[in-house]
Amino acid sequence: MSESTADKKLDIIVTVKEGFTIGITSMIPIFVNILLWVLTIWIPYLNVGTTIGLWVGIVSKASRGEAIPMTEIFDPNYRKHMGEYFLTSGLVGIGVGAGIVISIAWSLAILLVIDKEKNPSEAITLSNNCTYGNKGRIFCVYLLVFLASGIAGYILALIPVLGKILAFAVFIITMFALIGLQASIYRQLTEKRIKK
Repeated sequence: MSESTADKKLDIIVTVKEGFTIGITSMIPIFVNILLWVLTIWIPYLNVGTTIGLWVGIVSKASRGEAIPMTEIFDPNYRKHMGEYFLTSGLVGIGVGAGIVISIAWSLAILLVIDKEKNPSEAITLSNNCTYGNKGRIFCVYLLVFLASGIAGYILALIPVLGKILAFAVFIITMFALIGLQASIYRQLTEKRIKK
């Protein structure tokens, strides 16, 4: 890493704005990839690669501002990293059981395994280093978005008929925004620090 990991602090408002912008501007390719994932999830072997592509590939491309192809999840490169993906997911899953702080500390590990081709142990360490000093900010970003969308969805759901549709729209927009938030956090905390 070229600079101290403690030097880079997330700006909560900038991260939320950037996350929503990424999620909304990439809405169509993300939606198409989700639809393709749902249609092919039953196909063994292929489904592992498409899952990695959906939850890791799209986020890493969005973090770099790259265009997301409509068939991104079918990139064969994602299947190449299945072993590392499962190992890292298992280790991160164990850490998540230890609590929210560890889950935030290790939240970038799977992205680092696939995007930067780090080994699972190295990715967990790098994720911990990148999130150091920012765990509270990351928590606040997600909390802010969940609270805002929950309150908006609840209020809209109180409106007869049309309100339920609008509340569902808030839910969908929030899902796209969460992908954008993860991309923004990943970009901000790894950019210029971690080389492939």
